[in-house]
Amino acid sequence: MEESERDVAKRRISKRNVERLRAFRDKGELKQSLVSALAAASSDGAASGDAGGGGAEGRNASGFRFSIDRGGTFTDVYALCPGEAVPRCVKLLSVDPANYPDAPREGIRRVLEAATGVPHPRGERLNSSRIEWIRMGTTVATNALLERDGARTALLVSKGFADVLHIGSQARPDIFDLRVRCPGVLYEAVVEVDERVVLAKSEPPGEESAARRGLRRVRGETGEQVLIEREPDLDALRGKLAALRASGVEAVAVVLMHAYTYRQHEEAVAALAREVGFAQVTTSSSTLPMVKLVPRGYTATADAYLTPHIKAYLASFVAGFDDDISKVKISFMQSDGGLAPADSFCGFRAVLSGPAGGYIGYAKTAHTPGGPPVIGFDMGGTSTDVSRYAGSVEQVFEARLAGVTIQAPQLDIKTVAAGGGSRFFFREGRLAVGPQSVRAHPGPVCYRKGGQLATTDANLLLGRIRPEHFPRIFGPDEDQPLDAGAPSFSGTRAAFEAMLSGEVHPFYEATSPAGAPPRRMSVEQLAHGFLEVANEAAMCRPIREMTQMRGHDAAAHVLASFGGAGGQHACAVARSLGMTRVYVHRHASILSAVGIALADVVVEKQEAAALTLGEPGAAERVSVRHAALAAAVEEQLAAQGFAPPLLRTDRFLNLRYAGTDTAIMVSEPAAGGGAYAAAFEAQHRREFGFTFAERPVLIDDIRVRGTGLSPPAPAAPTAAASGALPPPTSVGRTYFESGWEETPSYSLQSLAPGNVLEGPALLLDDISTVVVEPNCTATVTATGHLEILAAPAEGAPSPSGDADPVQLSLYSHRFMGIAEQMGRTLQRTSVSTNIKERLDFSCALFDASGGLVANAPHIPVHLGAMQDAVQLQQRRWEGDIHAGDVFLSNCPHTAGGSHLPDLTVITPAFLPGDGDAPAFWVASRGHHADIGGATPGSMPPFSHSLSEEGARIVGFRLVSRGVLQEEGVRSILAKSRNLTDNLSDLKAQVAANEMGLRLLASLAAESSLAAVRSYMHHIQANAEATVRAMLRAFAARAGLGANGVCTAADQLDDGSEIRLAVTIDAAAGSATFDFSGTSPQSYSNLNAPRAVTYSAVIYSLRALCDTDMPLNQGCLAPVTFVLPEGCLLNPGETAAVVGGNVLTSQRVVDVVLKAFGACAASQGCMNNLTFGDETYGYYETIAGGAGAGPDWDGRSGVHTHMTNTRITDPEVLERRYPVVLRTFSLRAHSGGGGAHRGGDGVVREIEFLRPTDVSILSERRAVPPYGLAGGEPGVRGQNLLLPAGGGAGPTVSLGGKAFVRVEAGARLRVLSPGGGGYGAPAEAYSGGSRAK
Repeated sequence: MEESERDVAKRRISKRNVERLRAFRDKGELKQSLVSALAAASSDGAASGDAGGGGAEGRNASGFRFSIDRGGTFTDVYALCPGEAVPRCVKLLSVDPANYPDAPREGIRRVLEAATGVPHPRGERLNSSRIEWIRMGTTVATNALLERDGARTALLVSKGFADVLHIGSQARPDIFDLRVRCPGVLYEAVVEVDERVVLAKSEPPGEESAARRGLRRVRGETGEQVLIEREPDLDALRGKLAALRASGVEAVAVVLMHAYTYRQHEEAVAALAREVGFAQVTTSSSTLPMVKLVPRGYTATADAYLTPHIKAYLASFVAGFDDDISKVKISFMQSDGGLAPADSFCGFRAVLSGPAGGYIGYAKTAHTPGGPPVIGFDMGGTSTDVSRYAGSVEQVFEARLAGVTIQAPQLDIKTVAAGGGSRFFFREGRLAVGPQSVRAHPGPVCYRKGGQLATTDANLLLGRIRPEHFPRIFGPDEDQPLDAGAPSFSGTRAAFEAMLSGEVHPFYEATSPAGAPPRRMSVEQLAHGFLEVANEAAMCRPIREMTQMRGHDAAAHVLASFGGAGGQHACAVARSLGMTRVYVHRHASILSAVGIALADVVVEKQEAAALTLGEPGAAERVSVRHAALAAAVEEQLAAQGFAPPLLRTDRFLNLRYAGTDTAIMVSEPAAGGGAYAAAFEAQHRREFGFTFAERPVLIDDIRVRGTGLSPPAPAAPTAAASGALPPPTSVGRTYFESGWEETPSYSLQSLAPGNVLEGPALLLDDISTVVVEPNCTATVTATGHLEILAAPAEGAPSPSGDADPVQLSLYSHRFMGIAEQMGRTLQRTSVSTNIKERLDFSCALFDASGGLVANAPHIPVHLGAMQDAVQLQQRRWEGDIHAGDVFLSNCPHTAGGSHLPDLTVITPAFLPGDGDAPAFWVASRGHHADIGGATPGSMPPFSHSLSEEGARIVGFRLVSRGVLQEEGVRSILAKSRNLTDNLSDLKAQVAANEMGLRLLASLAAESSLAAVRSYMHHIQANAEATVRAMLRAFAARAGLGANGVCTAADQLDDGSEIRLAVTIDAAAGSATFDFSGTSPQSYSNLNAPRAVTYSAVIYSLRALCDTDMPLNQGCLAPVTFVLPEGCLLNPGETAAVVGGNVLTSQRVVDVVLKAFGACAASQGCMNNLTFGDETYGYYETIAGGAGAGPDWDGRSGVHTHMTNTRITDPEVLERRYPVVLRTFSLRAHSGGGGAHRGGDGVVREIEFLRPTDVSILSERRAVPPYGLAGGEPGVRGQNLLLPAGGGAGPTVSLGGKAFVRVEAGARLRVLSPGGGGYGAPAEAYSGGSRAK
């Protein structure tokens, strides 16, 4: 079935359509299996036998074995029946209440009835005596998560952390989205539990604070010493829980600080919740006891939210069988690729249940031992799943789905929002596909229900879908064929023609040079262009992330295609990636069900640890705990009937280097537990490219995975090769890159082993189409599968004077993909917390002149600044630049820097045969934790000159003709407090740049250097055109006239003013940003270098465009700057700038957005906090409130505008540093009132356990964030120092900028500003909370 049918089937098919389907079948025009899939009301629709394949076929002498994949649209049943060598396959609608109550049970009923000849009436309970086992994968949990349709849930969390899951990492998903749209939390109510445990630090006796000396000390499960500050107040909690239960809340998640090592408080609270009447209670320590409060909390809430749905479904499923069902082994597919008994299947392990089956299916059928690795490509109607298998399953232990982080073992499957329903757009000369979907209703245009153009429409128009293979179930009355009107797909063709005449051609008529004919496209060229963009953006790009970003060659893989739509795109995707082999399983459309049949039963046990590898006694303790976990695992598997040799256990340690936060799960080496260190180092070097010889290796978790092996599958039946190719079922025209070609269609069922088909050809079965493209050859294997040899794709067409919209989109995605892969390399190979964990870095590509081409969306304050940095190094080293050179700079005034801790590494790209000048440039900028200066962290709050802020580098040849100049770096950074990390991170930046060079060279070889250069220019021109269009539209909307002016101003807390007048030439679509009147350079460090000012403006323009567009130097081409010399935004060479980068930059954005009337002010600050002593240093930035806009409330507790760095998890913070985080929550009512309210700031209170130097650099402590259009301002921020131990001393306001040495027990409370409101508040408003 094509993906369009998968979508439309989400709607219930009426009785009338069932009759039409039966008539369609009776004419011989529809195969029996499609009737089984759709004509669910027909009692004679028994499952039909199908030629077996895939390794699970063979005679079954015991009972019936059912493997079922219950998807959102269809349910697939793969049945092994006693006495039959060929499996039976059924596909039916997952939801069709008019005909049956449960699809999996209905599929079982049909198979039993057909195989036994015994009637199994639909309305009676099924006889289960003949069934040996039922295995199922289900999207019940996934769909509930995506649609936010789970159980009503409450969160019980440690006091002070009510909003910790709302705040999360504090980063926003899309840095240019002024609305800051974030997924909502799963719970509807929060109750703070008045309890607290803290970790006992290793201070010498007598140095603990007085408040801590009297606390009860216990040993946690990890071996860490835990201090019990407060037991949970269960009496106070009881009434709150009773009120929740009375309100209809069904489930609770209990998430308490440090429960990974001390779970007693969670268990006491959970017991009370069950006593009060909650049927579903999930504790975070029972899901996966790993350190990190936030992901563990997300996981617990997801489990509480989803498990009731799963239990309810299981109960309804079982209720349809007789009492013998209790003797049947029922198991479910988990996200980790293993099966679990029904009674232990739960929500947080179920979110990838369906995709996991497909992974196991291709892993066990497409991969051969010792053969090439395989990429799984599962394309459906609304999404595509991409994964990799190279002989062992690839797992991750933390992943994000539908905005929820799940901390659990799960297969590494990347899901992208792209499928047959992905919507088409034309945007300022570029073709864009998705991520929006047209969904099942109204669906694509070809559904005849007023839908919008999507991938299915292009496949239909181009002849890749044959409508005669579809039933007449389309249109408003569900009685028409798939857009098959005369002369040829009239509705779809008309929609493409309307896009051409209404959008595409007018754009080229308006933008073509004078005297030049405007570009013209045919309908077919437009549709084919959209498919090319879809293949690159939505399919090739995630595959490159799975391969190239991890050091694998994509071309060395086999592409295993499955799913309803995968076969239509597989050849094109493989050719684009340089792959030469495509594998299509004979049951590709139900491969998830096949995989479930092949899967093993898995039981996992894991405990947190706090040990050091190699320390005395560690090996013995690990061995004892491994043995205990293994015994528990083996006991559970034995209860399910497994015994050696079909029972196997594997042992693991989750290891990381001290001082890092990136752990690796290492399996026990063959040499035994003593070889873990060597195995970890080898894996670390392979994954990240380096090791730390001097750092100890820490054990975070101890894990055992038990596997009950499924009985070995009999060999798949084979058939003798036949060279005789059957005649095609039809011959029609199909459009490919070369144009229309006569293309034969063959029924897959009619093909025999040994048949060879030269492309082009269409291979059809009842539920999918495989497109064999020209220059590709398909062969039917002995077991009935397809192997397609794909010829490499031809290079891109030679560049012409104007930009081809298809190539413009393709190159845009390729360039951005390269910048993102550079970022992935930098994150992987760096060592510091700032870069590796807080992600405070940016990577970019530049043309030969140093003009910005593509900047991955990392940190906004870096966006426009790096272009200046590259061009200044070009001029500095002109005539002395060689292959293998790498340059280093950071000076804000003379080298395009932002502030001194941001070190920029710049690499020229030389290509063979291209002369002596660089063809391109690449650069990476990372925030280093320390480079000298007056205070630790190199961010002194009271610096007055640049020399106080650290080492200043105008230009240094970091690598000379391939040789790292380490001694020179050591000399420059001699005053750094962490030179080792500086060197390591600089090497990581060099490695990231090298990745960019390799990928650019590969792209140039794949197409041509001329084409790459040409489209670098075209992409910059496209960004310019987009900004010009935005400026024209704003001028018209604001009624500015030909040369209208809009103005704005704002004040910093010290009284300095930022003034802006924007004059817009509406005809040219250009603007002058005149900052005349801005205050002079400041004696403080609030001066913003010119490059930072440019960055703030380019960010603002990109956000104002409100469309997906490339970010490059073209964004600033329509802009002229007036920046008076010596002003706050263009200071002199010695001016201090550390605050200008992190604070003033935010205020420049506020002023620009105010001038355009876009939204109210956000918190206008980054709340930069640094603390430490002679033994350690720590730096973070703290979230606040976002400004409201014309049709949105501001987001609370999020980073805004010029930063997007992550914040350290509360448990990691307390585990790693001598502090206790007392509060991290939203600052209620701090957002400004209005028709739309501003977002709330946060409260972050930290207690210091020993004398500590503390530095705070912040703004909006005197001047509040403004409201707009009558909205009220947000509440100003505060920085308060509280006396030690809550004593009688005064609470001291530190102001916006402070450096103070605090005593043990003192607390710092940061209250970040709220965002401004938008629009006049309603008269009835009287304060109170609102949606967060």
